[in-house]
Amino acid sequence: MNSAFTDDQLALAAAVGQVLRAHCPAAAVRDGRTAAWPQLAGIGLFGLLVPAEHGGLGLGLVDAVLPFEEAGRAALPGPVAETVVAAPLLLAGDPVLDKLAAGSLRVSVRIGDQDYSPDADLADLLIVERGGVPYAVRPDAARLTLQPGVDRARRLFGVEFRDGTRLRAGAAPAARAMTVTVAAQLIGAARHLLDTTVGYARTRRQFGSPIGSFQAVKHQLAEVAIAVDFAAPLVYAAAFAVDRDLPTVDRDVSAAKAAAGEAAELAARTALQVHGAIGYTGELDLGLWLARVWSLSAAYGGTALHRSRLREAILGAPVLRRWP
Repeated sequence: MNSAFTDDQLALAAAVGQVLRAHCPAAAVRDGRTAAWPQLAGIGLFGLLVPAEHGGLGLGLVDAVLPFEEAGRAALPGPVAETVVAAPLLLAGDPVLDKLAAGSLRVSVRIGDQDYSPDADLADLLIVERGGVPYAVRPDAARLTLQPGVDRARRLFGVEFRDGTRLRAGAAPAARAMTVTVAAQLIGAARHLLDTTVGYARTRRQFGSPIGSFQAVKHQLAEVAIAVDFAAPLVYAAAFAVDRDLPTVDRDVSAAKAAAGEAAELAARTALQVHGAIGYTGELDLGLWLARVWSLSAAYGGTALHRSRLREAILGAPVLRRWP
């Protein structure tokens, strides 16, 4: 099997990266929570998974993983992933998909292992799972409660509602797709943190030498690079499994989320250690990516949850046996 990305997939990711570098700098992440939305709509990102009869491209999750790596690399704010990936699956067959493909409908989603709705205050439509059933809810028919969160550019809300439209699609496929999408963003954020930290280590001097020349710093950065390079293929494989609905899809999704979460958390921890106390301050933008990693690591189930599911899938038991 040829598992390489196609030229079209690479070109789409490159286009998304170019747009985000131009229209989603750190200042936009810090100050504006819908940065680059019109530009992303202009290149067709919001129609990626929307069927062609509704003005979309009719592609799959495999085509979305590299663009969302770029989104993670830019710490892109707003409910972009929910609108691009989850909404087309949950709203299948609905005429509103035309607006979705055009980028004129913003959707916040709470399904699966999510406790809260991210960026619900920015959404034109809320999709909330209740009792295992997803409902479409108008913002004016819901009460939003802001929850404490580490990432000020990805605000979380509790959603209460009485009246909503029950959706025909099940929540499980969209939850799997969103878990993989979050994992892809974690890979992108980890790559950004690694690049930023390597650049800092080359210029920051101590005892008359760049700190990047110290063996301990080299080892830390190498461990991050290895973790990211090992996690990324698991994310790509999980996207393929979701598109094809393979029998191993749940195992593959959990493997991807666990590995991506661990790699990104290691990248964040190493970045903070190498930068030192300045990494906490507003003088650097590092905190934007640290917060995004910590927020996304918990989204759609943390590493411990997915490690537990992976262990159960492989061993057939949720608890490890301890032999004398």
